[in-house]
Amino acid sequence: MQGSIVTQGVELMLFGMGTVLVFLTVLVLAIALMSWVLRRYFPEPETDSKTNRPRGSAAAPATAFAAGDATLVAVISAALHRHRSNRHDR
Repeated sequence: MQGSIVTQGVELMLFGMGTVLVFLTVLVLAIALMSWVLRRYFPEPETDSKTNRPRGSAAAPATAFAAGDATLVAVISAALHRHRSNRHDR
């Protein structure tokens, strides 16, 4: 009787592991297929190697912040200070 229980346990284990293997294989194939479809129908635009932006695009709108817009930095600093002070008052 013990031999048949062990045999059933091994069969159940192999069935479970086989099911997981099949599921993961199907998952990998589905992801590969979706990746191929996206690359085929929605290619990434070519980028300029120096600026890492698409070729022919205008300058990034965050240029003012990169140059050090003092007003924006002051507003963000004040907002952070107020948020931190309100959080500690509770």
